[in-house]
Amino acid sequence: MRFFNRITFQTPESVELEFTLAGIGNRALALLIDYTILVVTLLVFLLTWTIFSTQLFNFFEGLITNARNLGIWLIAIFFLITFAIYIGYFVFFETLWFGQTPGKWVAKIRVVRDDGRLIGLQQATLRALLRPFDETLFIGAFLIMLGSREKRLGDLVAGTIVIQAQTPTASATLAISEQAKTLHKQLVEIADLSPLMPDDFAVIREYLQRRGAMSFKARASLSLKLAEQVVAIINLEKLPEAVTPDIFLEAIYLGYQKPEF
Repeated sequence: MRFFNRITFQTPESVELEFTLAGIGNRALALLIDYTILVVTLLVFLLTWTIFSTQLFNFFEGLITNARNLGIWLIAIFFLITFAIYIGYFVFFETLWFGQTPGKWVAKIRVVRDDGRLIGLQQATLRALLRPFDETLFIGAFLIMLGSREKRLGDLVAGTIVIQAQTPTASATLAISEQAKTLHKQLVEIADLSPLMPDDFAVIREYLQRRGAMSFKARASLSLKLAEQVVAIINLEKLPEAVTPDIFLEAIYLGYQKPEF
């Protein structure tokens, strides 16, 4: 029996990277957490809007002849703002948190494009707008369970897929130095590691696992190239002083496992 579906991404460098799909269980957990936050947010908004609209209605009731129309407009505006909060929650977090909402972060899953790259505002908006249709009669859940790539309607239209965030894997060829562990703590404070995408991390991990079999010249060249690419992605001015590219990549490997939100 197959418990976990796998998917392979092809990077622009023609490197194949394999990831595990999120699965309906992880996605349900993420949705439960997100909806809990949303319900609390909407209850606060409901209370605030009720107080505001009541005072506004009472103020204009004696000034206008048909106050009932004002009440209808206030109700309509309430539903529009409620819908905007519902849609905006997912759009805001999935765009700014690089494919994750608070629920997805806790469940350790992430939304990416079909090619493994970062989703943008367009993809996040399409997913959010189609979410109500996915949740009607559990259509999205059935599509996730029946589809080989576990896509709901929003994923099919937006061209996205939900994968598990990578976790550290034990490997005899992957050693993390104490210097890298110290540097990792510093990087979390001075740099934003969240722009690193699954394929960026996978390439770093692949290098760290295979560097022992490389010649000194090839290892030095590749590690420097990868380190410079990561520096650009996380918007550092340059590599930290007195740190080799290998140490830097080891620290990034650790830092990617512990995103700070």
